[in-house]
Formats: sequence, C-alpha cells, structure tokens
Amino acid sequence: MVSAALAREAGYRIHALTIDYNQRHRREIESARTIAEQLGAERHIILPLDLRQFGGSALTADIEVPKGGVGQDIPVTYVPARNLVFLSLTLAWAEALGARDIFIGVNALDYSGYPDCRPEFIAAFKDIANLATKAGAEGGRFTVHAPLQHLSKAEIAKETERLSLDPSQSWSCYDPLQDGRACGVCDSCRLRKAGFAQADVEDGTDYAA
Repeated sequence: MVSAALAREAGYRIHALTIDYNQRHRREIESARTIAEQLGAERHIILPLDLRQFGGSALTADIEVPKGGVGQDIPVTYVPARNLVFLSLTLAWAEALGARDIFIGVNALDYSGYPDCRPEFIAAFKDIANLATKAGAEGGRFTVHAPLQHLSKAEIAKETERLSLDPSQSWSCYDPLQDGRACGVCDSCRLRKAGFAQADVEDGTDYAA
C-alpha cells in the first residue's frame, strides 16, 4: 500500500499485480483489491499461482505458523524463492505493458529473516531484468524501486499518515482466525504492532491477542 502510494506521489501510473498463491493468509487478497481501487490503479490483476503444489513453507503447507516471537533465523514462513517468482511475473507484465519501472515493498526489518528481501537481491534482479528481456536487449532499461527498503516499520507506519492512507485496509497477519481477526502473535503481527506503536499511529487492525 505504501509502496504504491509513493509511486503515485512520484507521478507514476499504477498497474497493480497481486499473486494468489493459495497462501494461508488469503485475506490480504481482498485488501489488495481495495487498496488498488482506492489508489486509482489503472488495472489490477489477481494472478492465480498455486504454490501449495510445492509446499515448503508454513504459508503454503500444513506447517504451524510460529507464535513464540521474532527470531534471528530464516523462519518457516519463508516461501521458497517467492519474491524472485513474483518479480519475474511482474517483469513479464511490465515488458508487455511497455513499462520500465517496477515497485516492490520489501523493507529493512525483513533482511535478516528473508533472503529475497535484501538490497543485494533487488540490485541483482534489476541486472537480470535488463539481461533477460527483449526490451533490455534492445536498449531499454528496467528500474526496480524498493522505496521502503531502508525504512523501519515505524517509519513505514508514519508514511501511512503522511500519505493520508488508511492502514486498516492493509493486511499483515500470517495466520488469521476464522472470524476474520488477525492473530496478533505471529511474526508479521508482532512487527506490525511494534512499528505502529513506536510511530504512535493508529493501526486499525483487529487483533485477537
């Protein structure tokens, strides 16, 4: 949400891509639809890609989502090569559109846990994008923007306020309850709650814990 709003603020037209990878936290798909509409996306594609066929993650297999606190190791909520897959699909659509600017919302707190959120990965993917495409071979240059890359969760929360966004429309929880509430204790909920608390910005999420 913040990444797209920053793109809009910088004067870009928005084409939004959501991957429905049959993830456990499917509530985020509805959030993405609402956000794309409110930010004035010219088109929003929800692309089905069933990564449950591969498994290998607590988000795509019958593996319990950790609730004990944020650790230092790569957690079982890591989905194998997810951002590489997502960016590759985004690149394909960007080339088809004639677009050359790709935005992704990875941020600093995820570097230690998720290897596909590191600055080195984003920089390397930009090089791949320009090597692997017809547009790149013909002299076009793709840019991969990660405007949240060096922001803390609190700084991102403050951006929702500055950009007049409603953070309750966004979704972070990895393991929502059947009644629709966020669990409040998975890693993603813990990081989100801490960021909004540090920023002193109203979150708007209904947490079970």
